[in-house]
Amino acid sequence: MAEFTTRPEIQGTFGVVSSTHWLASQVAMGVLERGGNAFDAAVAGGFMLQIVEPHLNGPGGEAPIMIWSESEKRMRVICGQGTAPALATPSFFRGQGLDLVPGIGLLPATVPGAFGGWLTMLRDYGTWELDDVLRPAINYANNGFPLVPRVVQAIVAVESMFRNEWTSSAKVWLPDGRLPRPDALFRNPAVAATYTRIAAEAANRGTDRASRINAALSLWYRGFVAESIDNFYRHVAVRDCTGERHHGLLRLSDMADWQASYEEPVMVDYGRYAVAKCGPWSQGPVFLQQLAMLKHTDIATHAADSAAFVHCIAEVAKLAMADRLAWYGDPAHVDVPLDTLLSDAYARDRVKALAAQASKVLNPGHPQGRAPQLPDLEVAGRVLAGADGRFGIGEPTFAELPPVDTWLDREIFVGDTCHLDVIDRFGNMVAATPSGGWLSSSPVIPDLGFSINTRLQMTWLDDGVPGRLQAGARPNTTLSPGMALRDGQPYMAFGTPGGDQQDQWTLAFFIRHAALGMNLQQAIDAPSWHVEHYPASFWPRAMKVNRLAIESRFPSDTLAKLAEAGHEVIVGGPWSEGRISACTRESAEGGGLLLRAAANPRGMQGYAVGR
Repeated sequence: MAEFTTRPEIQGTFGVVSSTHWLASQVAMGVLERGGNAFDAAVAGGFMLQIVEPHLNGPGGEAPIMIWSESEKRMRVICGQGTAPALATPSFFRGQGLDLVPGIGLLPATVPGAFGGWLTMLRDYGTWELDDVLRPAINYANNGFPLVPRVVQAIVAVESMFRNEWTSSAKVWLPDGRLPRPDALFRNPAVAATYTRIAAEAANRGTDRASRINAALSLWYRGFVAESIDNFYRHVAVRDCTGERHHGLLRLSDMADWQASYEEPVMVDYGRYAVAKCGPWSQGPVFLQQLAMLKHTDIATHAADSAAFVHCIAEVAKLAMADRLAWYGDPAHVDVPLDTLLSDAYARDRVKALAAQASKVLNPGHPQGRAPQLPDLEVAGRVLAGADGRFGIGEPTFAELPPVDTWLDREIFVGDTCHLDVIDRFGNMVAATPSGGWLSSSPVIPDLGFSINTRLQMTWLDDGVPGRLQAGARPNTTLSPGMALRDGQPYMAFGTPGGDQQDQWTLAFFIRHAALGMNLQQAIDAPSWHVEHYPASFWPRAMKVNRLAIESRFPSDTLAKLAEAGHEVIVGGPWSEGRISACTRESAEGGGLLLRAAANPRGMQGYAVGR
């Protein structure tokens, strides 16, 4: 166990926050300091993430949220993931000559669910007014916030697209026609104006806090916001990664028919712990399937930097990700055998596939004796042959950023998003992974100042597969906040950005903490990795097999043994794998709660605060 960490594990009794940006963490902590609860704080922090991490999420995105209500003694999932528009069908896309839903532009939009998710939690569990939780985001958008270099990289990567095609985006992200500079103050008055209008009109329409929040939801999903989105998507055709221009499919009626929903979490036990995740419309059960399998291995006997530790978890991840492809979908529209997938008997059967050598085949299981049906895994090659990927792909796109005065043409593509955890002095807990609507995903809606998500790209057009595009259904999202009980008591809120890597990075983190005894910061700081052994969730859905991307901080002997075991080892930077945030609570001696928090040092952006 490492003696030193990059920063301290935060400890306190009043409240803790951890997120992927220091300003969001401080805003959320400020709400706690001024008497708000964890739910108020998380909403304020969530809206702040939209402003300061616009390359990774935005007002037009989505937000799966997990909560623990101390007064109700209850854990719940708030599904802030929007559904496919009524016009979005496989036959429509096939009729356009497409084998996949594009990764950028107007066609891949779903109903933007983040606003509904955040406000549903605020209305039902918070104490603050909407105007109060929006005020920090509005103030920073109006008065300026420092642009982390990664935001500028995202703008540089799509600069020509903005100048030549997405001119509404150029007005926001290329102010006065110029590239913004890293670390300079940046303003987005258009978003500030949208949120200011919502808060003001909602205040005039409502007679109490709940009715004012409901009025804001109506303005978003049935009022001027939905009308502006409908008008733009109906009448404007924009170029996307197919190389062609397309109108959008999202309509006011799609938004009016949707609302954020409450669900029960799905759970798996592991020793003293019970880990909870969102359902199979998310990637969350991948974490739980890995955990169920690892119970039947000797993982706790291996050092965290050993080849045996990495190999075992990597091979378990391959099995879980294969099941994700074969069986996960929106359970409201697809028969997902989730109980079997998470059962101990199924886990015991699956671990029989583990071997000393790395698997080189995609190996989905047969729950209930059912045969898996997979999509066309060669589609990416055909799609790329006729695509125009110069201006971005499905995931956030970044240009390399050397010295600021010299831009390189080379682009790299890295999946990422945001995360936020909050625990207050009462014991309320929130874990949320907002994403979508990032600045390079689709053009800015001129009247609103923000882009709409492109989550529909995670669906397939193949007949019969669980992840098939269906109008009114939720796409399979990679977003995966988590919570855990310990000894039957609420304990941890955690999560990470990272697309397909999310439930790999957090799984290894959790094992380091729960099985190997590392504290939160040690478990986050420890060298990490991920496997690529599945078709990517983002356009163009490229299929990779048996790749192990791993940080160079691992011992050379570990890297050599992993290669000997047959892994295609891709050694990355020393701090390249993971974006994890985590907070915990436990009973303190003498009464009350002892709270802890830790944040990811990678990227020099995530921050944990508390007292």
